[in-house]
Amino acid sequence: MKENYLNTPIDYLKGVGPNRADLLKSELKIFTYNDLLYFFPFRYIDKTKYHNISELEDTNSYVQIIGKFTNLRHSDNSKVKRLIGVFSDENGEIEVVWFRGIKWIEKSIKLNQKYVLYGKINLFNKKFSIVHPDTELLEKHTQTLKNALLPIYSSSESLSARGINNKLFRDLVLNVFKNSNNSFNENLNRNINEKYKLISKYEALLNIHFPKSQLLLSKSQFRLKYEEFFFIQLQFVFKNLINKNKFKGFNFSKVGSFFNDFYNNHLEFNLTNAQKNVVREIRKDFSSNAQMNRLLQGDVGSGKTIVALLSCLIAIDNNYQTTIIAPTEILAQQHYYSISNSVQALELNVRILTGSTSKKERIELFDELKNGLIDILIGTHAIIEDKVIFKNLGLAIIDEQHRFGVAQRSKLWKKNCTPPHILVMTATPIPRTLAMSVYGDLDISIIDELPPGRKVVKTVHRTDKNRLQVFKFLKDEIKKGRQIYVVYPLIEESKKMDYKDLMDGYESIEREFPKEHYQISILHGRMKTEDKSYEMDRFKNKETQIMVSTTVIEVGVNIPNASVMVIESSERFGLSQLHQLRGRVGRGSEDSYCILMSKEKLSNDARTRIKTMTVTNDGFKIAEVDMNLRGPGNILGTQQSGLLNFKIADIIRDKDILNLAREDAKKLIENDSQLKHAENKEIREEYSKLNKNSILWKHIS
Repeated sequence: MKENYLNTPIDYLKGVGPNRADLLKSELKIFTYNDLLYFFPFRYIDKTKYHNISELEDTNSYVQIIGKFTNLRHSDNSKVKRLIGVFSDENGEIEVVWFRGIKWIEKSIKLNQKYVLYGKINLFNKKFSIVHPDTELLEKHTQTLKNALLPIYSSSESLSARGINNKLFRDLVLNVFKNSNNSFNENLNRNINEKYKLISKYEALLNIHFPKSQLLLSKSQFRLKYEEFFFIQLQFVFKNLINKNKFKGFNFSKVGSFFNDFYNNHLEFNLTNAQKNVVREIRKDFSSNAQMNRLLQGDVGSGKTIVALLSCLIAIDNNYQTTIIAPTEILAQQHYYSISNSVQALELNVRILTGSTSKKERIELFDELKNGLIDILIGTHAIIEDKVIFKNLGLAIIDEQHRFGVAQRSKLWKKNCTPPHILVMTATPIPRTLAMSVYGDLDISIIDELPPGRKVVKTVHRTDKNRLQVFKFLKDEIKKGRQIYVVYPLIEESKKMDYKDLMDGYESIEREFPKEHYQISILHGRMKTEDKSYEMDRFKNKETQIMVSTTVIEVGVNIPNASVMVIESSERFGLSQLHQLRGRVGRGSEDSYCILMSKEKLSNDARTRIKTMTVTNDGFKIAEVDMNLRGPGNILGTQQSGLLNFKIADIIRDKDILNLAREDAKKLIENDSQLKHAENKEIREEYSKLNKNSILWKHIS
């Protein structure tokens, strides 16, 4: 089909007009005929099945019945006027109720003539009824029935008020097809079409709107879902390839004395196979002459930091500086202490830069950094500031990368003429399908095993009625020399309420654990940085047994002696937060516990979250449940959720199709990196058209 026909403004389509056109544009983003064709039905009415009244069940949400109206009467025992009809077939009868348009309906209904009734079944006092059904004379129904499955489109009150309903959508789409000459441009190559036995583009679009059978509907859905995934993945694969060709990275050609000395003489434990694999992948990137852009996923406690340090040592062996950037001062300090102690024998210059760094320290640090005297700079967003100038930054590592905006991350590229290698890390596991849909242009590494000796944290759910037993358990753990976290929610929209919850909780803990026997620390977002550090140091040095805190300890706190995590109001936390908080314990050799406290009555979602936490410690399984509960957009946050507004595909339900599309896109580019082969002409044209109009590039990674 000629492209200019599909690009015709929706204003010119018969049945639209200026007012409706404005609504279609503002409410549904339908600007052209093509947009209308890609506004897909969200469900279908099965017009192939008819029910007998005697066979109706409470599970039949919508039913279609053939029968006659034998009686119509007005309700006289209710303040609300109702018209009640008795509809019967050969096997029984059912009440039909109308609240609106009663006069018109009463005039239009013809008694004792055959009708087709379609509506939702209600069960009240063991009697079935249908409210405001669709009614159509059987004779007319037989004549006008063109499709077995009737499409239902999304609508709104303002659209319905202007007569933009299902019937109009069906008429509008039909008008587009009537003038299309049945000729739509194909956009996939012959190999893909034959591999999956795909129906044509025209058949797919026609049968998604007017399916002639369930089989053709399924084939249409597969074709259109595959196509949507394929071209998004093609853009990702292309972007990855372009980055590697366009942005030449530093070549770290050698693994020298710093890496080898540390690995052979100062590494206090054996790396897991997963850690070794990731180090190999990073080393391969370093020697490829292309800039590395790699996402490292690893569950809580899987050992991402040691992989980051080994990567830094390779860069230092090649005479380059490195930086590790964390979202909070607590996490930055944690990295600083951990890495400084680990490389003490190597005599490397490791420094820290945060918002709390004094002016005097900054002047000295900036001077050393500019002259190449600092090997590893660890810090917060402060590192991204323009005044922070490296002599030769070769590797930038961003921890908990989802907390940094795209603009902030891009500033790292400008620290050198040649962009440094980039390694972004997250301890928030991301389901593979979601990672492919959002970080598809990055190379992805996964650490999917915990170091030996890490014990599984035992997780239990308790309610307020169990509080005394919980307190007794905490006292028993403290007697063994262990330490306890007690965490309260901190939700941005209700800081005052949360602060009150925290202080009330602190007072109740103080009453149960009196000062003459116990010492308690407190930590929350309103405290000054120096006060936070003071409380953390007291807890770290075992001067206090209990840390009462908000979620500021969610990431980065590493106290091996802490064996119990109590999470108050756990029903108010998301799965990801619960998993991160649980990861603060289980870091030593002793048995560790996570106690999820909640009120008695829970919503279904809250119950599912809590149950999930008690049955698994696998962060990737937890992330899958989270995605099913909240949807992918909410997991990623508002910045990137726009990427997931697929027209028909769904990364949760259609992950198998996504995997196929991803692999096919990769193979295609491997065999034809410029899409110049004649058999890929259609793909090249579609890709070029999408690439010109797509906002995808602006948001990736």
